[in-house]
Amino acid sequence: MNYKLIEKNNKRYIEILSSQSPLNSEQDALDLIALCWELDTHQLMLHGEVLSGDFSNLRTGIAGGMLQKFINYSIRVAAIIPTEVANAGRFREMVLETNKGNAFRVFDKKEEAESWLLK
Repeated sequence: MNYKLIEKNNKRYIEILSSQSPLNSEQDALDLIALCWELDTHQLMLHGEVLSGDFSNLRTGIAGGMLQKFINYSIRVAAIIPTEVANAGRFREMVLETNKGNAFRVFDKKEEAESWLLK
């Protein structure tokens, strides 16, 4: 997994830049949580390219399972997902709902995601 630890304004987050295989399971979420603990942060930025194509297909349960792990372990996640994917089908409904909360949000620009993580 290719990542960077970003430190700004006395806050830290991990930016996941790439992965050898797409993230698609609760175990992948647990691996990210372990990385957060190892680097002493509770904030994570995921680029859409690192997520499995099935992440946005809610029937697979991948998004729900991963999000539940992040919530259980108090990891805030900003996902940068293209608008056309975020607005497709039932995934759009999930995005609208999660964007109301403070645990997982979807953005289409890195700057917006970073601003949310650092506030």
